[in-house]
Amino acid sequence: MATLQSHAFTSPLSHCCKQSPPLSGLSSWAVHRSAHSSFNGESLNVARSQWAVLKQSSSTSGLITMMVKPTIQFIQGTDEQTIPDVKLTKSRDGTNGMAIFRFEQPSVFDSSGEVGDITGFYMIDEEGVLQSVDVNAKFINGKPAGIEAKYIMRTPREWDRFMRFMERYSNANGLQFVKN
Repeated sequence: MATLQSHAFTSPLSHCCKQSPPLSGLSSWAVHRSAHSSFNGESLNVARSQWAVLKQSSSTSGLITMMVKPTIQFIQGTDEQTIPDVKLTKSRDGTNGMAIFRFEQPSVFDSSGEVGDITGFYMIDEEGVLQSVDVNAKFINGKPAGIEAKYIMRTPREWDRFMRFMERYSNANGLQFVKN
């Protein structure tokens, strides 16, 4: 079994940009809200002379995808601020495994009344979304105290994808891998 432990917290800014139709000598790049992100961006106007430099250096067809901050959500659109303890298990033949996330006093309890109910466990990064509905809340004296979420990987490909997410999430949140 392996464990990831929190040692520090950093938060890189990330977002996705998309070009809007040009306005009289200016090109407008709008940062759009992703369906899986709580980031709300603002439009950026670039003078036509600067746009030419950007256009020459870009080999894409108008869409620039930038890194997305790896995040965990229980309510879509609301990032969980509490860093979990994570335990990993993997079968001896390496074909499947499970990750158990334990959150003590998660921030979702503070905001769930305002933004909605917990709908699942969502791990979001630039590759997309990994999700599970295996989420259990822990109550002490009738008050929410923690959440345990399980993510099951049934194939080596799912394991590899999960490990890529965890590497990004660990780097962004100061987690360290400790093998037991």
